[in-house]
Amino acid sequence: MSINLESLVEKTVNNMGYELVDFEFHNQGRLIRIYIDKPGSVNIDDCVDVSNQLNHVLSVEDSIDYDRLEVSSPGIDRVIKKLEDFSRFIGEKIKFKTRMPINDRRNFKAKILGVEGTTIILDAEDEGEIKIPFGEIDKARIDPIL
Repeated sequence: MSINLESLVEKTVNNMGYELVDFEFHNQGRLIRIYIDKPGSVNIDDCVDVSNQLNHVLSVEDSIDYDRLEVSSPGIDRVIKKLEDFSRFIGEKIKFKTRMPINDRRNFKAKILGVEGTTIILDAEDEGEIKIPFGEIDKARIDPIL
């Protein structure tokens, strides 16, 4: 269900000129939380417009049952989920967690140096330059404090 729903949400959001940054279910799917972005920044009117459009689109789908929809900006500590995000945010500092330990660690802070194919090149605190396959990164966020 979530893959079809996420695709529907992404298509709707993209058609409105926004980027779907993240998509979450909470409370056994009763709450759908969506994070959107656009060049410049997202304001409250953008969130209201997307929320209204998604509520309309989702009301047409009989198989989608939810109580609440939340639409928000990604914030300054936005999640980085796509390979393209790493390219887009070269030079930014991030916090990330790997799927498997690297040198007995899974949690890192680093600066994005670049992307080669599907490999992320990072300058990690305490590790120096490291190269990590995109598929090995479990979670990543911009770290505005670093």
